[in-house]
Amino acid sequence: MSNPGTGAPIASAASPQANVAVPAQAVTYAQQYGVPREATGYSPFKVYAPTGVPKLDEILGGGFLRGKTYLVAGEAGCGKTILSLQFLLHGASLGEPGVYIAIDEPTSQLLRGLRMFGWDVRPLIAERKLLFLDMRTHFSKIYLRDERRKIEPKYVIESILNAAKKIRAKRLVIDPIAPLVYGGKEEDVLYAREFLREMVFAIEKTGELTTIMTSEIPTGSTKLSRFGVEEFLASGIIVLSIEEIDGEIERVMYIRKARWAPVKPSKYIFEIKTGEGIIIRESLSEYLRRIRARR
Repeated sequence: MSNPGTGAPIASAASPQANVAVPAQAVTYAQQYGVPREATGYSPFKVYAPTGVPKLDEILGGGFLRGKTYLVAGEAGCGKTILSLQFLLHGASLGEPGVYIAIDEPTSQLLRGLRMFGWDVRPLIAERKLLFLDMRTHFSKIYLRDERRKIEPKYVIESILNAAKKIRAKRLVIDPIAPLVYGGKEEDVLYAREFLREMVFAIEKTGELTTIMTSEIPTGSTKLSRFGVEEFLASGIIVLSIEEIDGEIERVMYIRKARWAPVKPSKYIFEIKTGEGIIIRESLSEYLRRIRARR
């Protein structure tokens, strides 16, 4: 089986764990106490959802923890949507259907952009491996000020979960999260924070959905999210940026938080390739050593 848009071989849905390396730290306890590895029943694929970014999965020890929520933050144009869709496409190729909730961009425009990028997802939609939900159409009343207060967060949450049930989804992307829960008024901030808590808890309670929420960081800001609560709810945080390093403009991935994974905060140089998505080249420290050695 090949990856959509790339033709690259990947693990089959029948044995998806075949290409996923077993993180050594996951069986340390068993080894320490002399328990045979096979007796632990440990399978990395049961614990982690591979992201589709090979080096990222290696760094995280297998991918994202299944059933947990991750925040992908960054300024506009840094690759948040590409990473999110790469996560869904890889899941679909492993037999794990996914739901993409489009907030800012109409689904029709998004699908057209994906085809231009080399990812034609129409067959996956037809096979019910992917479902794209345009939130501004589906929940149009939310965005009418007079109606906003009449809609309970429970209604939105149930609608998301029902969409996931339709295709038996294992993966979910909300891109971006802020406009879904925020009306633009100051008094909406507290409401949005409680809404987010309720939504993340409800999604994780199912134990079925590994979720990416994206958050756009204003240029020059040090904040990771609009409401200051998303990063506390998330099991992991990945910050994408574009930086000038030694006179070169580079894309940088900052793994800021990875709960339950022995990963220290670290930065990596990455690129975006048409038809492939995000590819991590090397760590920032390796990159700096290499360019300094050329001097």
